[in-house]
Amino acid sequence: MPVLLAEVLEALAPRDGEVFVDGTFGAGGYSKAILEAASCHVIGIDRDPDVIVAAQPLIDTYSGRLQVLQGRFSEMESLVAEAGRETVDGVVLDIGVSSMQLDQPERGFSFQADGPLDMRMEQAGPSAADLVNNLGEAELADIIYQYGEERASRRIARAIVAARSEKPITRTLELARVVSGCLPPQRFGEKHPATRTFQALRIAVNDELGEIARALEAAEKVLKPGGRLAVVTFHSLEDRIVKRFLAERTGRAGAGSRHMPQTQGPQPTFGRGAGDNRTAGDEEREVNPRARSARLRAGIRTDAPAIAMARDDTGRRRRGRRP
Repeated sequence: MPVLLAEVLEALAPRDGEVFVDGTFGAGGYSKAILEAASCHVIGIDRDPDVIVAAQPLIDTYSGRLQVLQGRFSEMESLVAEAGRETVDGVVLDIGVSSMQLDQPERGFSFQADGPLDMRMEQAGPSAADLVNNLGEAELADIIYQYGEERASRRIARAIVAARSEKPITRTLELARVVSGCLPPQRFGEKHPATRTFQALRIAVNDELGEIARALEAAEKVLKPGGRLAVVTFHSLEDRIVKRFLAERTGRAGAGSRHMPQTQGPQPTFGRGAGDNRTAGDEEREVNPRARSARLRAGIRTDAPAIAMARDDTGRRRRGRRP
């Protein structure tokens, strides 16, 4: 079951004849719910070639109403054009790794079972093993600190470099053991010691934060006036980018000081959407562990022209002191 499904549907408010983009198709949970809610059309997008193959039965079920294209959601504008559309009525993004990918040990996203240290959503380009075995200690520490918000990043990077000097680290459980070995023992109810390091490597391998920033800009361009945007995030780095984007685009950010002259900025390109800043309820948190950190951000497109977004807005934290 997709996270915050009822809240996402409330934000999107599907109506007959409308067109929606599911920018993180995965198992198709949001797409199926949208298609069931109204006689509408969905363009699904996913980076993972395995997803495109697995989507065929769902495409057949909703014959003519569902298209699934391989690509990054940052490429939404060109993919929507490829699907024969200029604008759409709604966009939903479920940020981060999918349950399908986490449940496949051979993809290397999780330390719950042994698998190759891969983590590539597109199954192309440098893998997590490439980063772990080839980056310098300082660069590894920066990635783990900035993308994993891990205070012990220097200690972990030092342990990785020492371990790989003996032999390359190529398996998920190998890396998990190295990280766990230089942190305090896990207590009941705490996250696994390797959680933040795995998150950091996954984000770095897939340029996830840069992708989010570019996807939001693309959504701003393809949404027609009155179009709805719904974004589900799972950790603070993701949420910070989405929150900042919507604050800027709705005119809630940069209001200035009451002691300074007011300046006229660009017209707001979004209004606040239904269900904005919602989290999962107790019942959903109980049955779906993934929902515990999930947050929905939502907006409604105005008729103002799209605003170019700063390309370096990747949500990276400032470098600071680390243990």
